Amino acid sequence: MDSKQDTDKKEIVLTGDRATGALHLGHYVGSLKQRVDLQAIHEQTILVADMQGLTDNAHNPRKVSSNILNVVADYLAVGIDPSKTTICLQSQLPALAELTMYYSNLVTISRLERNPTVKSEIQNKGFERSIPAGFLTYPISQAADITGFNATLVPVGDDQLPMLEQTNEIVRKVNTIAGRIVLNECRPLLSNASRLPSTDGKNKMSKSMSNAINLGATEKEISAAIKSIYTDPNHLRVEDPGNIKGNVVFTYLDAFHPDENYISQLKEHYQSGGLGDGTTKKILEECLQDMLRPIREKRTEFLHDKAQLVDILVKGSQISRDKTEKVLFDVKDIFGLNIL
Repeated sequence: MDSKQDTDKKEIVLTGDRATGALHLGHYVGSLKQRVDLQAIHEQTILVADMQGLTDNAHNPRKVSSNILNVVADYLAVGIDPSKTTICLQSQLPALAELTMYYSNLVTISRLERNPTVKSEIQNKGFERSIPAGFLTYPISQAADITGFNATLVPVGDDQLPMLEQTNEIVRKVNTIAGRIVLNECRPLLSNASRLPSTDGKNKMSKSMSNAINLGATEKEISAAIKSIYTDPNHLRVEDPGNIKGNVVFTYLDAFHPDENYISQLKEHYQSGGLGDGTTKKILEECLQDMLRPIREKRTEFLHDKAQLVDILVKGSQISRDKTEKVLFDVKDIFGLNIL
């Protein structure tokens, strides 16, 4: 009895990543740790979004296809368990593409162009003069993903809230046409963790801008990244007081060092003078080397058995195909398309 009640309380969670590169510390803080916790209490699916990865990489599709198994290995290495979390591949779920087509008839071009997330990404990627249609309709595809799994809870950052708002607009339109509730509206699950800055302290942490530390980074790569990390530009001498605000070293120490009291003392020392950036970087390097070593070793082990990774995707995609096909049937029924 208790077991059934617990199951009834489980929310359906959908989350995922575009397969455009190996995952990094920003992903770990912003979503991966949260997913490990969620898999113990909810019904969670992680979608490897290879189709959406092509929306701005169709000219170089290998960037997407070659990273699919890398992303799955990252998931497993941080503790995501395929016996608790369904891991699936977007391109193996044709119902999602069909749902995208139906939903696209309910959304105007002007509405897509007003989406703040889309506007920001168009500017970041330099698409102002030539926007790929697939990129512009990204919010519709995301709505298909979310509704395709009947997800009620979607972990996102603040910048993704407009996407969920647009998903719920589509849900309400479909339900209005149906005259009943067929699709569920979803709620955002915001991470408590602050967004991790890039190592250069200027831009958003990115797989393509060489300003992130990947989960599978080697010891040498970690060391090189930390040596180049942004600190206080006005802290010129060891004896001078330093500023911890905007200092990426201390932001990372806050995020990853296990001893909060020690870091608090370190901050006081740095701000009063007498503590050099070289010393703080060394402390951060020791912390990250210890944290990433077991993740890197597990990741390497998983990548040595790619057949296992493929099997996880095959099984997860089959489970997901059954779920998404059921939702597709219901939506087609609303539009009067189940005539054969």
